[in-house]
Order: sequence, then structure tokens, then C-alpha cells
Amino acid sequence: MLSPERLSLPGPEYLAQRHVLTYMEDAVSQLLENREDISLYGIARFFTEYFNSVRQGTHILFREFSFIQATPHNRASFLRTFWRCFRAVGKNGDLLTAKEYHCLLQLLCPDFPVELTQKAARIVLMDDAMDCLMSFSDFLFAFQIQFYYSEFLESVAAIYQDLLTGKNPNTVIVPTSSSGQHRSRQAPSECSPLDGVEASLFYHCLESLCDRSKYSCPPSALVKEVLSSVQRLTFYGFLMALAKHHGINRALGALPDKGDLLLDPPMDKELENLLSQVSGLSISTPAGSSGDIANLPTRTSPRISSPWKPLHHRQKVDTESDGSTDETESSEN
Repeated sequence: MLSPERLSLPGPEYLAQRHVLTYMEDAVSQLLENREDISLYGIARFFTEYFNSVRQGTHILFREFSFIQATPHNRASFLRTFWRCFRAVGKNGDLLTAKEYHCLLQLLCPDFPVELTQKAARIVLMDDAMDCLMSFSDFLFAFQIQFYYSEFLESVAAIYQDLLTGKNPNTVIVPTSSSGQHRSRQAPSECSPLDGVEASLFYHCLESLCDRSKYSCPPSALVKEVLSSVQRLTFYGFLMALAKHHGINRALGALPDKGDLLLDPPMDKELENLLSQVSGLSISTPAGSSGDIANLPTRTSPRISSPWKPLHHRQKVDTESDGSTDETESSEN
């Protein structure tokens, strides 16, 4: 069924807004790279399965970082996949370091930049040492803000720094590429006064930024709600407030509320079905050879094929996990 938005926008504008050309180019690239395999079942089926995977959010599995960050849908899909795959970390109450969380991210995206992980950790830890332990929920919601709104945060950091030094923040240049920004931003908190900047002036600048930015931004009304509750705040205090804000999380739409972070009914049902199938397997041993391990049937572990294989051969990674939350020892507040 066509959405009202589809009917209200001109064709080219709608295609650009939904990044359709990005996915078409990627699909054709995969088609050319794997044409021998795809020829076995047809081009039409390949495109059907490719765009089904885009709709379901599984198309980002094991892809390069440049593709994962290419569209808002890709970013949201990656966040959702990370949560579903590793919610067992929170469910078990485990606390991990930034380096350990980065290793988990690399399981889904081998070239995921460590700088993004460190920036997300800094939102949680602020002035604490970067090797401190963090809960899954604290890291996940901070990572969501840092990853999804990365270009927006680059401009926010520049505006904040200008306000600290008395410069005119209207001269801030909106980033044109996120890939290079992950290595260039200096932490404003390293040279900023403890009391930060005036919240009302900060919001005035951010409202203007949201109006002119072509990248994803939090809803300005929710940003105003965050800033209207304080008179002054620091840069990382602002980022932590964004990460904890339920309205911003819901507007982004990738993760459940914090209270439901351990819950994933579809995943739990898949796991129950898998366990019931495994428990239903009977192991029979010939008479006189009971206890002989050599007679036990061998089981092959499910494997996830390389991402360049035809899409219909892929298995969902999120059937192999649980995941969830607890509180970081150094950051709650």
C-alpha cells in the first residue's frame, strides 16, 4: 500500500529521500560480483530477495562501514541488529569496556571504526577513564545517539566550542561527510568550563542547525525539551541527556524503551522453536554399544555464509542471541 507521503512528493524527491538509488547501485554491484551464482535462480528473484532484506534490515550484516552508515535506514538496521544479537550481555548483567564493545561491533562490521566506539563510551563515562566498565544499556543508548546522529553531533560540538570561546556560532559549517569526522573532533569537555554554556542560547543555535542540516537530527521540539530543563550544561551532559531521553529513542525507532530492552518476543519464539527441535532429536545407540560416543550422530553448527553470497542463502544472525541491560558502575546520572 502506498503511503500518503509517496503520493505527495515528486518522484525524484521521494527517491532521493528514501535513498532508493543507493540500494539500486548496491544491488547491481552485488549482481555483477555474483552473477554466476545468481544465474542459477534468476535476476528477478535476486532483486526480490535483496529488497526484502533491505525491508527487514538484514542487508547490513557483515557489510563494510561505508555501506552501513550510508542511509538512516541502514544505521537504524545496524543498531537494531546489534541489540538483538548481543542483548544477552545485558541479560547476564555483564559489564564491558569500550574495547570489548568494539569487538562486538566488529563481529557485525569488521571495519567498524574504533573512534565511534570511543566517542560513545565517552558519553557514558565522561571524565572517567576510558577503560572503565559499562552496562549494555548505557553503552547501547549512547552508541545510538553517536552513531545515528554523527554528522549532527559534529556540528553541535563546533557550536558548543564557539559558544565557549565567544565566537559567532552561525559561522559553523555543517559536515558534508561523516567518514572523515570520526577522526577529527576534539573532545570539547577537555577545555570547557565545568558549568558549560547557557542552555537557551545553545538551543537557539541548535534550532537553526536543525533547520538547515540535510542530515538526520533529533526532533527540535525534543531538543528544546531537553535544554529547557536546565540553565547551563556541558557538551557531554547534553549528549547524555539525549541518550536517556525516551522521546528521542522512540522518534528514532531503532531500539525499544529501556524497560523493554531485555524483551524480544519474535526472537524468543524463534529460539524456543530451535530448542524444541534440538530437544526432540533422539539419539539411538545400537545394542551392546551404549555409552560409545563414536555412535552419536554428529551435528554441524549453523554457519552464516559470506555476505557476498546470494541473499537467499543467508541466515539471520539475530537467531543466535539474546541481549539486554544493567547500569554502568560509573555513569548513572
